[in-house]
Amino acid sequence: MRLLRYILPIALLCILLQSCSVTRRIPDGEYFLQKVKIEEDNETPKQERITSDQMEKYVRQSPTKRFLGTNLYVWLYNLANPEKDNGWNRFKRRIGKAPVLYDDAMVQTSAGNLKIYVDSRGYYSSEVTYDVDTVRRPKRAYVTYHITQGEPYRISSLDYDFRDRPLGEVIAQDTSSSLIRVGEILDIPTLDKERERIATYLKERGYYNFSVNNIEYMVDTLAGRRMADVTMVVKQTVSGYNDRGEPIMDNNTIYHIGDINLFPNYEPTIAVTDPDYLMRLDTLDYEGLRIISADKLNVRKGVLRSIIPLHSGELFDSRQVERTYQDIMSMGYFKSARISFAEQKRDTTLVDTTSVAGVKEGLLQCNILCTPALKQSFRVELEASATSSFYGVSATVGYQHRNIFKGAEALDISGTAGYEYMKTPKANKRHAIEFGITAGLSFPNLLLPMRTTRLKSVNQPKTRLQVSMLYQDRPYYRRTLAGATWSYSWSNNRYSSFMVAPASINVIDMKHIDEAFLASISNPYLRESYKSQLVAGITGSYTYNNQRRNLGGDATLVHLNWETAGNLIQGLETLFSQEEPGTDYYTILGLRYAQYFRVDLSLSHKFMLGAKTAIAARVMGGFGMSYGNGQTVPYDRLFYAGGSNSMRGWTPRTLGPGSQLADEYRDDYVGGNYYYPQQMGNIKLEANLEFRFPIWGKFFGATFLDAGNVWYMKGTDPDPDGIFHIRDFYKQLGFNTGLGVRLDIKFAVLRLDWGLQLHNPNRPEGERWIHDFKWKGMALNFGVGYPF
Repeated sequence: MRLLRYILPIALLCILLQSCSVTRRIPDGEYFLQKVKIEEDNETPKQERITSDQMEKYVRQSPTKRFLGTNLYVWLYNLANPEKDNGWNRFKRRIGKAPVLYDDAMVQTSAGNLKIYVDSRGYYSSEVTYDVDTVRRPKRAYVTYHITQGEPYRISSLDYDFRDRPLGEVIAQDTSSSLIRVGEILDIPTLDKERERIATYLKERGYYNFSVNNIEYMVDTLAGRRMADVTMVVKQTVSGYNDRGEPIMDNNTIYHIGDINLFPNYEPTIAVTDPDYLMRLDTLDYEGLRIISADKLNVRKGVLRSIIPLHSGELFDSRQVERTYQDIMSMGYFKSARISFAEQKRDTTLVDTTSVAGVKEGLLQCNILCTPALKQSFRVELEASATSSFYGVSATVGYQHRNIFKGAEALDISGTAGYEYMKTPKANKRHAIEFGITAGLSFPNLLLPMRTTRLKSVNQPKTRLQVSMLYQDRPYYRRTLAGATWSYSWSNNRYSSFMVAPASINVIDMKHIDEAFLASISNPYLRESYKSQLVAGITGSYTYNNQRRNLGGDATLVHLNWETAGNLIQGLETLFSQEEPGTDYYTILGLRYAQYFRVDLSLSHKFMLGAKTAIAARVMGGFGMSYGNGQTVPYDRLFYAGGSNSMRGWTPRTLGPGSQLADEYRDDYVGGNYYYPQQMGNIKLEANLEFRFPIWGKFFGATFLDAGNVWYMKGTDPDPDGIFHIRDFYKQLGFNTGLGVRLDIKFAVLRLDWGLQLHNPNRPEGERWIHDFKWKGMALNFGVGYPF
């Protein structure tokens, strides 16, 4: 480690020095484009100021991408010999980036683009100038654009010209939601957004063919004083052309759903290449749904009908179309789905009719083309952590059948195995193993003892039955955990999803425990959690996730979990349980049942800084409390810190609680020969910050900072240093930083994080801020997927 302490600074210095030589191959009279800057108009009020971030995309020439503030990519590119075209030189060019040379024509074009954009924001008297600095450093150009917004034009009045008169009644019902306000700046992007809003609003009310092109604006600025009279023109649609080739205008048509054709086994490749493909398909009518398939149905017709909320005769609604797509894909049986519409002759009686007089009505044939996924699949997950004295690895192998009973029921079975090794002179037992199996069966609807029509509006419903068995052989104890859960899940078809498990039962059977090890645990709360017990209760979760609908943009993830156990049993304990002789608690089948409440909340947000560069942040907290018949929160439901998705400078269960001294620093530790990570708590706080950036191709990098710890609540730990106190908990936080590498292979992200402890609250005072960086204060964590 001492050698590494010198090698890293020297390597970084070499990179910085070599990065300075990026101009050695720049021809005379040319300049390396080092930096481009856009200076905002600070004279404009902040709430109306156009920011440089908004204008960046209109600059035609940008500098070569940099790495950690250096021109590393250009340096790597220049390492290649331009006179040789061999594999090694091609590799260096591929991982590097060619230098961008200053181009005056492109800079002038960029200034023109910026002028056009600022004008479109209502500042028609704006000015855009630029200067180029080629003196600051040899053969380098620094370009700065100066923006002067000037006085904006404002909207003095807003009128409507409904050339499609019936549409006026529909749009007038929603004018309160208009984005255009009198007195606001004449902002063209806002006018465009209002066109999009109205088009979306009308598509939700039957106007299938209506688009933003049916709306235009007339702006009159002749009144002077930088004021504009705005008129929104809502046009008719072109229904045909006369003999002279002139368009025939007609009112926009309002559409209802006609025939609904579902292709559950659609093969797009065959459909394109085989002209007789559709001729070979058979048709089955079921409750207004026409199921068209070449082979015998793999999914029961009733199940297919249940995932299609569209019905013939109903008014076309783009929201229902989106819900149809979401419900189909949420089944997990189909890998893709496409919904298309075509005009159909009106030869049926409509169920729903429009109340708008004078509106032409039409029918739409709906074609739903679904391609099944592979019926069976396998998955593999790996996770690993390592420090100087701890090594741990776990693997999960899973199997899934997506249509086990021909009702799109998903059967999944997974097996898990883990191994841990502790390298410490204090431990005479160093190995820990565990293995388990989990089996689950999911149904694409809510299976309830009674039927209710209210559930028809529930989006993406699922019912899941899961059973599991886990065996753990850890130093000083062996135990088995068996569980069964019955749960329901659904969503609101936007960003939120919900889960409730009204029946969740787990049996913790402590088969063997080293009594000396148990006696060595000074915390009676933790000691009691190692005993056999029954956990039966209700669990639930709420998730808000807009990441899928904001691909490549800012995204937010909120996850709330809650669970409570033992309350129903307590209410029925006089009927089904008996008080254990000589104790003050009840048992069922000889096991004490747990009674507790637990909740944890995680909030994370991703801020995009570029196409592939982002800052991700997360804050999370958890709290658990036992009461009634339960003396402790079960060991597996306590909180811990460390590992690949938590404090990455520590391995799992090796941080906390609070500022208690770690075992190796305690002279009065009774069980000096026992050492196994068991640093838990019933309170947890954690915050994470991560900067993500591209490295090369599918490789991405990250730098991160984590802060957090676990604690016990007052009355559950005799050591005051492990108790949570609001007045000084921040002094007990652990801090770590580190670097990470990610390999994005599309269907998964493989991640390796190297964490370095900065502040370890479990060391003696005066030694907590770490200055002597050793392998003992570091950790390597391997995982699949991003940590948050």
